[in-house]
Amino acid sequence: MGLTSQSLETAVVTLAVVLVTLTVWLWPRLSGRGVLPVLGRLGSIVVTQVAIVCSLALAVNSSFEFYSSWGELLGRTEQAPVAVNEGGGARYADAGSLRGGLVQPAGPQGLDRVTGLPKGAPEEVGKVESVRIVGRRTRVINPAFVYLPPQYYQHQFRRQRFPVSVVISGYPGGIMNLAQHLKIPQTAGRLIAAGRMQPTVLVMVRPTIAPPRDTECVDVPGGPQAETFFTRDLPEAVKAAYRVGHDPSAWGAFGYSSGGTCSLQLAMRSPGVYTSAVSLSGEYAIQDDLTTGKLFGSGAEGDRRQRGHDLLWRLRNLPAPQVSALVSSSRLGEPNYGDTLRFIRAVKPPMTVDSIILPRGSHQFSTWRREVAPALEWQSRRLTFPQDVEAAHAPPKRPGAASVPSAAPSVPPSAGPSRNRYRPTPHL
Repeated sequence: MGLTSQSLETAVVTLAVVLVTLTVWLWPRLSGRGVLPVLGRLGSIVVTQVAIVCSLALAVNSSFEFYSSWGELLGRTEQAPVAVNEGGGARYADAGSLRGGLVQPAGPQGLDRVTGLPKGAPEEVGKVESVRIVGRRTRVINPAFVYLPPQYYQHQFRRQRFPVSVVISGYPGGIMNLAQHLKIPQTAGRLIAAGRMQPTVLVMVRPTIAPPRDTECVDVPGGPQAETFFTRDLPEAVKAAYRVGHDPSAWGAFGYSSGGTCSLQLAMRSPGVYTSAVSLSGEYAIQDDLTTGKLFGSGAEGDRRQRGHDLLWRLRNLPAPQVSALVSSSRLGEPNYGDTLRFIRAVKPPMTVDSIILPRGSHQFSTWRREVAPALEWQSRRLTFPQDVEAAHAPPKRPGAASVPSAAPSVPPSAGPSRNRYRPTPHL
């Protein structure tokens, strides 16, 4: 049984309940004096406590996904192969048919515990795949969920690439939080069906590539290369496995908490990869702490690296990238409120920024769930669609082609350059 499987958690909880019941029932028989009764009492206490602790640990791990497999728990993390056969030509396949590629099928990874996921024919309701993403350069394997909209399977869209939103969880949580607590794929499916969001492929990942260490999407000198994974390995793997856009205008980053911090970092430091970023309650600088260790090295070079991950410093001292950002905070309850206002004031063209500022809301899922739908709509309006998979350029829009209207924006529209809206031009 997998570490995050519901059957394992149920079995351990049941065992704990049985052991507690037996301890209560047999305790009078172990109340005598002597070596054997004392050993019996000690043994029953130890076994019962271990079972209770294990059941609690499994429940916490299933919710926050500190470890996604037994190998990670025991320190036996997988390493990507030195050479990976990526195939050739414009051939695409679902992850379920890939073997030894950059995106590989995985077990449920907790997906079987999530309610409200698409059920039925993929061309009608879409599909969520549980996969592993192989880093060809970083040599790591990261768990992921991939949401494919219904249009991905429909005949009229068979020659088109779809925009991509890389959705990053907070730390120490994992991809289960994105599906179970934030309901990212469920919300996206509802918005797409209502015409409020263009069909988009969602790649749901965690921010760390070396758990339990918090790598904060940073290339650590002599250590995990998290930024390289997100800016080079992950896009390469997804483009090789799925029918998605190749132009940066089709790619955006989206996250909450540490994932929101990563999203802004990725877009502002690599605008040639991600052209929009959503940061729900994210921070604007990365600091070392007990969970990260030394991310930047030491000495003058370490200080230089750390300054490069201070987004306010970048806006003051470097040319602004041509990206769009959406940031969120709350006047009461969020510690990043002051920094969020300073970030908004510091943004200058060609970069644009919008915001969701709640009157009250703490750093938790109940706050972020209120922001997910408008944030997904906001990013959808900034990702280009469609892109022809066989032509060198996107096909021209035919006169009279249907379009799906966007809902009224839930956040103020940017004054910067507009992105293409959802204008499907299917090849019949």
